[in-house]
This record gives sequence, structure tokens and C-alpha cells, in this order.
Amino acid sequence: MLKDGERIDYIPGTEFKIIQNTKRFSYGIDAVLLSEFARAKGLVMDFGTGTGIIPIRILARQKVEKIYGVEIQTEVADMARRSLEINKIKDIEIVNEDLKSLDGIFGKHSIDVIVSNPPYMVEDGLLNADENFAISRHEIKCNIFDIGKMAGHLLKPNGKIFLIHRPSRLVDIFVALRENKIEPKRIQYVKPKKDSIANLVLIEGVKNGRAELRHEKSLVVYNDDGSYTKEIEEIYNRSCENGR
Repeated sequence: MLKDGERIDYIPGTEFKIIQNTKRFSYGIDAVLLSEFARAKGLVMDFGTGTGIIPIRILARQKVEKIYGVEIQTEVADMARRSLEINKIKDIEIVNEDLKSLDGIFGKHSIDVIVSNPPYMVEDGLLNADENFAISRHEIKCNIFDIGKMAGHLLKPNGKIFLIHRPSRLVDIFVALRENKIEPKRIQYVKPKKDSIANLVLIEGVKNGRAELRHEKSLVVYNDDGSYTKEIEEIYNRSCENGR
């Protein structure tokens, strides 16, 4: 089941396992926070699923019909599929496709919820030499406007999208959503420490929603001594609500 450089880790807050490669891009706290922030139901799709951490964690914690994990990198999609096999998960399907082509695969207004932990950085020529890291971190294969356009096409009326990104990209994110009739409705900043400036932001948008943006209390990751805060500890250790 494992290939060269791969290992098996447990997914925080679940009993599921996931395959990761020590030489490739691995999931971080942002994936865990997004899967906690998202309110999923019905048919769910994860844009840029990587090795499948977000779909697996959502499936463990929320009642959904099915989750499609979209991943453009074939090697990474293969790792995600093998993670599903070792966990005997049948309610997640990995789609090894470019998300910009999904309108030719899935019907318009066919998805209830979309989640995405996309590349944060604009493609500026200063790329990691490893293609896997470059694609995972930079807007090479897709950008926030591609995500907004495809979400607008796939989401049902009143369907929701949940994103995690950098606060510095908020203007682009809001424009990308509104251009596709998705209204930002809920936002939560994530700070490394209590007195730090936020370095991540969680966003919920609603297709055809009315203009109203609610700000939630900022989430702080670390105490002054470098340990996780109580809120983060609870997220990582909270038992599965779905009983899976």
C-alpha cells in the first residue's frame, strides 16, 4: 500500500488514517481548521483535495451524502485514493481532473457545498523547484478567480462555499465570489498568537445570498509558551460527531 517515502498518519479528531509522502507537500493546520469551520451536507466537493485530509475529516464529523475530492496532480490523487482504501471509505470519490474542467463533468447547480484550501500565493516567478510544492503553494494551475467561477457554476441556489486563505487576498476573494453571485456571509480570522496579526482567514459564502457579513471571534493557535490554545486542542482532540 505504501510507496517510497510514504508514511501513514492519523487524522486529528478522527480514527481515520492518511497516507503522506515525506518528500511531498503535506497537510497543515489550515486543512484541519477549514474542515472544522465548514458546515457540510448533501453533495460536497473539495477543490484541490491533496491527499484527502479535508473530505475524510468532514466525513468523520458531519452527515453528508457524498464528497468529491478534486485533485489535478495524478500522484497526489493516487495517494488520496489509497488512503480511502486503507480506511474502507466508500462515500468519498477522488476526481483526478483540473477543476477548471469540472463544468464538463458535473451538472450546473448540482453541488450543495464546496470547500477549498487553495494555493495562497500569486504566481510571481519565485517558485519552489519541486513541482508538487510549487503547485500546492502558488496559483499555477488555478487561481481564486477560477475557484469563484467554478463554484458559481456548480453550487445550487443557497449552496455554500468554505475557504481558507491569506487575509492579504481578501479583496480578490470577495471580488471572485461576488462576480459569480456568491455573497460572503461569515468570516473568522486566525492568529498565530493573541497579540499577533492574523495570517489566515476562514470565509463562508452563499450562492445568491443577501449582503450581510458576520465576523466571528478570532481563533488563536498558540499560547505564549508555544503550546496549542484550548480552542485548538479541542479541535484536534474532539471526538467524531458523526459516530464514524
